Amino acid sequence: MATQNQQPIYILSEGSKRTVGKDAQRNNILAAKLVAETVRTTLGPKGMDKMLVDSLGDITVTNDGVTILQEMQIEHPAAKMVVEVAKTQENEVGDGTTTAVVLAGELLKNAEQLLDKEIHPTVITRGYRQAAEKSQEILKKIGEKISIKDTQTLKDIAMTAMTGKGAEVAKEKLADLIVIAVKQVMDLENNEMSIDMDNIKLEKKVGAGIEDTELVQGIILDKEKVHPGMPRVIHDAKIALLDVALEIKDTETDAKIQITAPEQMQAFLNMEEKMLKDMVDKVVKSGANVVFCQKGIDDLAQHYLAKQNIYAARRIKKSDLEKLSRAAGAQVISNLADLNQKDLGFAGLVEERKVNDEELTYVTGCKKAKAVTLLIRGGTEHVVDEVERAIKDAIGDVIATVKVGFAVGGAGAAEVEVAQGLRKFANTLSGREQLAVFAFADALEVIPITLAENAGLDPIDMLTELKAAHEKGQKWAGLDVFSGKVMDAWKRGIIEPLKIKTQAIKSASEVAELILRIDDVLAAGSRSGPMPQGMPDMHGME
Repeated sequence: MATQNQQPIYILSEGSKRTVGKDAQRNNILAAKLVAETVRTTLGPKGMDKMLVDSLGDITVTNDGVTILQEMQIEHPAAKMVVEVAKTQENEVGDGTTTAVVLAGELLKNAEQLLDKEIHPTVITRGYRQAAEKSQEILKKIGEKISIKDTQTLKDIAMTAMTGKGAEVAKEKLADLIVIAVKQVMDLENNEMSIDMDNIKLEKKVGAGIEDTELVQGIILDKEKVHPGMPRVIHDAKIALLDVALEIKDTETDAKIQITAPEQMQAFLNMEEKMLKDMVDKVVKSGANVVFCQKGIDDLAQHYLAKQNIYAARRIKKSDLEKLSRAAGAQVISNLADLNQKDLGFAGLVEERKVNDEELTYVTGCKKAKAVTLLIRGGTEHVVDEVERAIKDAIGDVIATVKVGFAVGGAGAAEVEVAQGLRKFANTLSGREQLAVFAFADALEVIPITLAENAGLDPIDMLTELKAAHEKGQKWAGLDVFSGKVMDAWKRGIIEPLKIKTQAIKSASEVAELILRIDDVLAAGSRSGPMPQGMPDMHGME
């Protein structure tokens, strides 16, 4: 029988790209390592900043891991998975994003060496999973108990979070303000503690210096009074919060009003005026002398409010209205007819202040305010933005510590201690998983190694000294990047929340396991634009 050349059979659309087997693994691991290398130089007190310029020419100067990765607009699918690690860390804790990404990159780098030794990816992932579980156990065992009353420790945690960032010059003052703010917004219900970071409002204003940042026992609104005839200052303010417009509503459907005589026109205008006056009368009757309205306030209504010496601001954001409710103890009213004295909140002072050529409304002197404002100052917009990011990290750290109730020493101490415990655990295992656990332990040591590299120290010498100190039982022996010596991180006040470490290890190990299990990358055709680098054309299969 005559033989014929078999025609190739195409099962993928034209322009599709496919990478299989070891090539797929290598490309994915390389992409993840490149992401980690990008943020690695920002880690620690001597970490450097990145300048990111977007397509419009807007500049961001930061060393915050998640901000860098989001601004970079990464396209490679495996690299995007590593960026998700940073986002998860940011959402769960608010800090430690760089640690999580660097750790994920190192886990994959060490896994690559095991793949070169012909160890199967599923064996590596099983070993990594065991190591991650054991790491959580070790961390919980070494963590030191912290309560909301340990004010100095909480300040140390806040200062550790801000070290090496834009806010470092005023970190002691800022740490004081942050701890006071967190304690202020804390709620206790049925002996259960809840702290919502959103109740600490961060208001930024360029001008003055970072050390001029202040904490306001109340809310600062980026709004001014709506009418020049209104008083600038109201003492003993009785505040009405309205989720309803002080203006005539438009009809739901298109409507036409036919007017055939001039007196009908006048009657129509008089009716509108009366409706607005009735609305203002309801506010006056309630006893309110300050009105914050989420919607609009008609010009005529503004006039009537001013006549009654009532301070009013409009177009207040819903989130700000909720914060005002928590600070002043007022109810948000959706129906003006329901407004009465019981719904009003109280503030010692409501005033309009000029800050750097902008009018702001200060609502201060609230009794037992459960929402507060940090007014962040700085010389330029870029400085203020970076200080805000540092303060957010510090607030997240303090809240995470208080919620979980445990903290660990920083400066690489926790990572070296966990790595030491993992090596002891690895010796109890048989089989190839043991090699994966050793690789996991080595990966954890990337944190002290990176701290040393960024400080211009010899990483091998420093790691050797740290390991020797931990072997002697000094569990909080960490790296002093300024003197190049080993120190007791806890005594030095370099303390981090336990949750930073547990979450970073959890997220980094999970994404490393996920990437290692991929052996085939299929990318769709080029309708949506060019495909990520590192994927050769394989649009057909024979």
